[in-house]
Amino acid sequence: MHYRAPSRSELKDVDLINQILSDINNSIPSIIVTNLNTTTCATKCRVQILDTAQKYSVGDFLTVQVEMFDYLGQRKTYGGDFFRARIYSTKLKAGASGTVRDFNNGTYHVYFTLFWEGDVTISILLMHPSEGVSALWKARNMGYKNIFYTGKFLNKTKEVHTECGYILDSPEGKCEYSDKRKEEHFYCIKPPGVPCEALIAMKSNNRPHTYLSNLEKGLFNGGSNMAVEIAKELKIVMVQKSQKNYTKDNSKCVTGMSLPFPSGYFFNNLWHPVFCNISSFEPLSKIKTCLSRKIIYLMGDSTIRQWIEFIPAVMPNVKFFDLHGIGWHKEMLALDLERNMYIMWKKHGHPFVTQSFFTVKNHAYIAQDIDRVAGGSSTVIVIALGQHFRPFPLIVFIRRLLSVRNAIVRLFHRSPDTKVIIKSENTREVNADVERFSDFHGYVQYLLMKDIFQGLNVGVIDAWDMTTAFGSFNVHPPTDVIRNQINMFLTYICDL
Repeated sequence: MHYRAPSRSELKDVDLINQILSDINNSIPSIIVTNLNTTTCATKCRVQILDTAQKYSVGDFLTVQVEMFDYLGQRKTYGGDFFRARIYSTKLKAGASGTVRDFNNGTYHVYFTLFWEGDVTISILLMHPSEGVSALWKARNMGYKNIFYTGKFLNKTKEVHTECGYILDSPEGKCEYSDKRKEEHFYCIKPPGVPCEALIAMKSNNRPHTYLSNLEKGLFNGGSNMAVEIAKELKIVMVQKSQKNYTKDNSKCVTGMSLPFPSGYFFNNLWHPVFCNISSFEPLSKIKTCLSRKIIYLMGDSTIRQWIEFIPAVMPNVKFFDLHGIGWHKEMLALDLERNMYIMWKKHGHPFVTQSFFTVKNHAYIAQDIDRVAGGSSTVIVIALGQHFRPFPLIVFIRRLLSVRNAIVRLFHRSPDTKVIIKSENTREVNADVERFSDFHGYVQYLLMKDIFQGLNVGVIDAWDMTTAFGSFNVHPPTDVIRNQINMFLTYICDL
């Protein structure tokens, strides 16, 4: 799936949102499923390496052609299938993502760069057939019934619970919770005799509801037709040392750089960016010097909370200060008094998806939090958005990204030397409630994130590329991935 968003300079946000939605909609096939046998069948796909060679060298390119067929053995005549492509070596602890080109006629080319010397195994997973992609896209944008929220109001010593959400089908009076710029709206049914200000906490649950038809549900049947390997018959490729001067970009990694895809590769479990140079492939060894006198705000979901949980493992002097919140989603504060270092993690605003109550008294959207930061050369902001937005219509995520972008622009106007880092969302489990949390939803958001923040002086940590290359299927990636995300973070903000 590819699209090009229109220029932001000539459109108001409301027009831009509608244009982005229209462009994405035009890039996704619209298919009405009438028979599962005419949908893409991974086991009948044909794959071949096009540029076969007796010898492959580091820096060479490898192209795999994939031809799609349905369960009846008939050639597919349209595209839109969703793949995850990577090359890897278990022995060398290496991995890299591949780029997929859709010819929209049932044929695909998958392009790989051979980054390392040694063995290379090719993996191309059919995550969803094109019919599944069409069904997920349609279902996602039909409404807000996938998730429902429960608000907890405190009436003196008595708790009162009511339903909350973006849209409430109820004639009862409602409390509206909006930010000052009226960019975000959220509602709760108002309890009788209780003021709206008495809302203290909220939680969510998956509603027993689906926008998929019974036939469409068969496209995601227990995961047996998701994430199916279609490159099994391809042989392992052996890559030798390059005889040519294969070099990657030696420019220092700095904010404002545009990321290619793939943006890097793993070798010996270390991430090597290809668009810039890390002066030391172990920036973590200099983390104490790097983070001295830094104020770091981690804003977002639990995938960025992993950072504040990891840092004490490499900085023993970092201690947590108990802020006495409730649940795993309470604010976290870590301090190094010797180095005057301050790190705080705070969850993003609605929608936040969790089955345990979280406080809303310190609730704020990321744009609001950015507006409260003075900024400066010692201040760093890291933003991670995505996973909690997947169950909701895409307009919610687009609006949020534009809101955050506008706040960053305001920040740079008053404090241009503030460092801002965007961490993209990552891949997750295959069978985790496909309609709500499929990686297809995440991939659309990933592309949006890269486009909307393009042109700003921000650093981007391509967590999607990293987790694809690593072969991660966990919403909370393993320590090796987190370690390399922080390596990239240190490279952006420090003189190493």
